[in-house]
Amino acid sequence: MNRKRIAPQPQGLEKMPTGIDGFDEITGGGLPRNRTSLVIGGPGAGKTVFAMQTLVNGARRWNEPGIFVAFEENSRQIIANAASFGWDLETMEKEGRLFILDAHLSADDIKSGMFDLVGMLASIKAKSDEMGAKRIVFDSIDVLLTFLNDPVTERQEIYRLHEWLAQEGPTGIITIRLAGDNLLLSQHYGFIQFMADCVILLRHYLIERVSLRDLRVVKYRGSKFEENEFPLIIDSKGIDVTSFRSKETKGKVSNERVSSGIERLDTMLNGGFFRGSSVLITGAPGTAKSTLCAAFAEAACRRAEKTIYISFDESADELVRNMSSVNIHLAPHIESGVLYIYSENTESRSSEEHLMRIKKLISEQEPRCLVIDPLSVMIRAGGRISALGVAKELLGLTNANLITTVLSSLVEGGESMVETSGIAISTVTDTWLDLSFVAQGGERNRALSIIKSRGTRHSNQVRELILSDQGVTLTDVYTARGEVLMGSLRWARIRAEALEKELTRAEIERKRIDLELADAETLARMETLKRQLEAQRAELALLIAQQKVQEEAWSVGQKDLGEMRDADKEF
Repeated sequence: MNRKRIAPQPQGLEKMPTGIDGFDEITGGGLPRNRTSLVIGGPGAGKTVFAMQTLVNGARRWNEPGIFVAFEENSRQIIANAASFGWDLETMEKEGRLFILDAHLSADDIKSGMFDLVGMLASIKAKSDEMGAKRIVFDSIDVLLTFLNDPVTERQEIYRLHEWLAQEGPTGIITIRLAGDNLLLSQHYGFIQFMADCVILLRHYLIERVSLRDLRVVKYRGSKFEENEFPLIIDSKGIDVTSFRSKETKGKVSNERVSSGIERLDTMLNGGFFRGSSVLITGAPGTAKSTLCAAFAEAACRRAEKTIYISFDESADELVRNMSSVNIHLAPHIESGVLYIYSENTESRSSEEHLMRIKKLISEQEPRCLVIDPLSVMIRAGGRISALGVAKELLGLTNANLITTVLSSLVEGGESMVETSGIAISTVTDTWLDLSFVAQGGERNRALSIIKSRGTRHSNQVRELILSDQGVTLTDVYTARGEVLMGSLRWARIRAEALEKELTRAEIERKRIDLELADAETLARMETLKRQLEAQRAELALLIAQQKVQEEAWSVGQKDLGEMRDADKEF
């Protein structure tokens, strides 16, 4: 029996995870294992943090020891800087999981300009073999190349390093500092990009005085990768890349309803919001967006559902004080721990940083309900495209965890049916409530309408929103001659109609009394006529009887007279 030999299938490129959230997603697994990656960027872009975080995560999570070769900073500076991210490099060195090599050049070497990497690479190899290093970083190698002052020598040393990495096998990361806007087209270091298997560009810049960073994978040999720019954040834990690519989590769907906190609004929504849905409240300043957000939060707290309220316009104390004026009391729920209010100045962070902070709050608090008031301020912290990506990723996260989310957004101008906040998040939210002002009779009154509510029947009416010390409510729709009236005009018209109804009722009552009197008079007159008729009938009967008596008397008289005369007597 002949058996065909099955040829071995070619193995795909093996990847080394960096442990940096977002980066491993956009690269499909991390950096190319046992190959060389180049990280380039301007000052403060995060090159050293990226490289060191990759080493630390490798040692901690995957038990892969690493070596960090520093051409710019000394080991003391590196250890001190890493401590700010919670990385204890000294302990890791003692445990043999990390080795930091000071590769500063001596003054004599710098002066002569004659040196090479042979000796250093030999010592690194010995240390690598000793600790079984799997990852190695050459940080700021451009510092070394700057002192050579000879393009030929620079290329020679870089190729020497590249060949050493290829022969020895560890995954290599080389960082280079480049200044200027056209980082990738630098004539001085451009050749290194062609040598590396993976090239990562980091940028640090300002938009409207807000500090922003982003990351782009320029090339990745043998692998598919995301080619767009992605926001990069450096926080207390290190680097985080916002990929705007939600993980493969299917959105959950619930038919359960939750209250908006306003009874009549629940009626307009056929029972309230769907559990886990997203709600957008838009309106001009002063239309009561925050009030509706607070009403929803209070209703959730009354149901004992953990709620996060993120306020970018007011501090927690201001929010509690202001809402109490409309009978919304948040302080007891803060004290009980069911409500957590987070307040921060939006200009202090980019929209991506806000997103990461919100994600951490959700992870820590595990809320059932979330309020962000207002979401539109994020556009001032990084631009429209970034803010829209942040909003979409946030809604994907809350939907996947069945967190009912209420967002407010500022609109400018007077167009009630157009969201002009710049984020255009209304296209992806489930329910959209619009608040507006209606100017009538010298007054400015608040109005609420439901522009959309997916999956549920909802009212198409425009209702007046009333704020008072008794709370928040919606009035019944009131129209007069085809126009919806609000405020004083509404009450004046109601009073006028009430007075008109009262006058009509009084006129009807007067006519009823007159009719009753007329009826009584008629009945009395009928009774009198009846009696008169009966008297006349009696008189007529009497006359007839008298006539009959008279006739009988006359007949008897005639008979008697004849008898007396014997005139008619027969014999």
